[in-house]
Amino acid sequence: TKSSSLLSNESVNWMDILLIIIGSICLLAGLIGCIVPMLPGPPIAYMALVLLHFTDKVQFTITQLLLWLLLVIVIQVLDYFIPMFGVKRFGGTSWGNWGCIIGTFTGLFLFPPWGVIIGPFAGAFIGELLGGKETHHALKAGFGAFVGFLMGTVLKVAVCGWFIFCFINALIQS
Repeated sequence: TKSSSLLSNESVNWMDILLIIIGSICLLAGLIGCIVPMLPGPPIAYMALVLLHFTDKVQFTITQLLLWLLLVIVIQVLDYFIPMFGVKRFGGTSWGNWGCIIGTFTGLFLFPPWGVIIGPFAGAFIGELLGGKETHHALKAGFGAFVGFLMGTVLKVAVCGWFIFCFINALIQS
């Protein structure tokens, strides 16, 4: 019985190590996903915290896990709308906003990975031109969409950075 309890303790430790390693990979992939449009960065980084929670080393509260999940959902939704806010902020019209939306989805599905960066800009620019605006006005709206994209990227990196901090801090505290 002594050897069986020793074996079970070893397997738990190995499982913890495996979950921590996979969680670390998720954090790295999540950070990369903030830049590479085809990877959903914050959800992948969130999975690292969930994996760490399932170890014997760290136990997050259900409130923490749910708040982090809510943060991930909000950031993922905002990531699609922030470029439209940029269009508006830089003087774009509803033509530019609709162009931004269409450009975002067209770029996402037809021209990955760069389409997600170029799509909102091109969509807002073309939308403003179709709405009868002059080229310089359309370029300004397109630039607003690009600035919005950059702001969304900064938010995603900040969230993933927070998750990395929480992960490392929880391991250090355990």
